[in-house]
Amino acid sequence: MKGVYSLILLTIANLFMTLAWYGHLHLFKKMAWFAKLGLGGVILVSWGLALFEYVLQVPANRLGFEENGGPFSLFQLKVLQEVITLTVFTLCAVFLFKTDKLGWNHVVGFGLLIAAVYVIFKKW
Repeated sequence: MKGVYSLILLTIANLFMTLAWYGHLHLFKKMAWFAKLGLGGVILVSWGLALFEYVLQVPANRLGFEENGGPFSLFQLKVLQEVITLTVFTLCAVFLFKTDKLGWNHVVGFGLLIAAVYVIFKKW
């Protein structure tokens, strides 16, 4: 179950990360109070969101790491993190931010990421 909890926490952490890193570019500008913030205010709001990312990501990595009783090596955790990051970002960009459309090149790229996960997890 540690692996499942790790993946859930990583997914939620990445939602906060996506909002912290990219929310101010499109989504938050629609809020009147946020649109009036200067760069310093935007940075503080992003840091606040990033705090929740770290509050979730650090325990996720500790739970998932094999030396702490989890099922994943460091390489596996990192590759999973990247796939989760890009998946969450893509879903946010397409459905929440509504700034981009999912193209064939994105699908091919995700296929290559899945291939990377396979290669990293395969016992050679």
